[in-house]
Amino acid sequence: MPTPKKSLGQHWLFDSKSLGAICDAAGLEPSDTVLEIGPGLGPLTVELTARAKQVIAIELDERLARELPARIPAANLSVVHADFLHYDLSQLPTDYKVVANVPYYVTSLIIRALLESKTPPSRAVLLVQKEVAQRLAAKPGDMSILAISAQFYAEVSLGMVVTADKFDPPPKVDSQVVIFDLRTKPLFADIEPKQFFRIVKAGFSEKRKTLRNSLSGGLGITKDQSEIILKDAGIDPGVRAETLSLEQWHNLVLTTR
Repeated sequence: MPTPKKSLGQHWLFDSKSLGAICDAAGLEPSDTVLEIGPGLGPLTVELTARAKQVIAIELDERLARELPARIPAANLSVVHADFLHYDLSQLPTDYKVVANVPYYVTSLIIRALLESKTPPSRAVLLVQKEVAQRLAAKPGDMSILAISAQFYAEVSLGMVVTADKFDPPPKVDSQVVIFDLRTKPLFADIEPKQFFRIVKAGFSEKRKTLRNSLSGGLGITKDQSEIILKDAGIDPGVRAETLSLEQWHNLVLTTR
């Protein structure tokens, strides 16, 4: 068996219960096309080829990409040696799904590429670091830019926790399944994503300060102006950015236009 490459964040999952739970979360149908990111030795790939019409596995490691078709001689498997971050998602059929055990070091980049794509999947099921999964699905009171970004583009829910001992080699932390159901229509049709995230980033520019102060610094306005904007949006100037819901951010964006 090939030695896992630390530089590529390779931690292989062979636990059948966990692999089954990941596939179950994807709600795969026999007509589905599935994109798998980083198949490695292919334990998840085996499950996917048994459930879906077509599986496209993108592998960055040249040796693993070369050997995977021999390991899994499935007629419905296509292996692509490529960096997912440079892969053209527009070539996939409409309503494709993504299922992957994601290397920790590129988790945020992969999520962003999927969510912000002009041709996003209908559903993405990713096994990520447990702490990251919980941040992605956070509620008002514990929000972050990561959570707001994910929930702006998708409905986010959590699945099974997979403990570190289920991997080879074991990572230092546990993992968890996170499910993204991509929105078929914009969450807020009356604003552009660029407008929305300009205000969100301003609000989070000084995390330990109240919105009155952080919005002032982030937008380059006075604290008095910041307070007026917040009050007009129906938001207490004394709260912090992590307490706001997406709807409150939307109101704030409309007020600043």
